This record gives sequence, C-alpha cells and structure tokens, in this order.
Amino acid sequence: MAKKFPLGKDKYYFTVQSGFQTITIHRKEKADAIHRFLSYQKNGKQVEWLGRWNGKKFEDSANPTAAS
Repeated sequence: MAKKFPLGKDKYYFTVQSGFQTITIHRKEKADAIHRFLSYQKNGKQVEWLGRWNGKKFEDSANPTAAS
C-alpha cells in the first residue's frame, strides 16, 4: 500500500471505495474506528479494515463485526 502521507502510530485505519478513489480514514480509538467502519459497510460502501498501525506494520487486522 503506497501512501502519500505518514501513518500515525497506534491509530486504527480502514479504507472506503468512493467511485474511482480509495479514501483512507483513521481514528485514535478502536471502538470509534469500528463504529465508523460498520456504518460505511451498512450503507453499502466497499470498505477494507487495515487495523492498528504500530509504526512498521498493521496489527489487529481481522475484519470487525457488530459484536466486536
């Protein structure tokens, strides 16, 4: 994944497809990130959960569910 901006350590990331663009969204809190991710998913958007960035790679990258 090539990004034109630095990723923030210990932030949660997911992407949303919007037409031909892929928008990367981040949140500090996991619960807020999951809530937003599921909201986009519920509205029929194509979303991909990336997980928590630890400074080198993504962790906690399993797709969240409503029960998470």
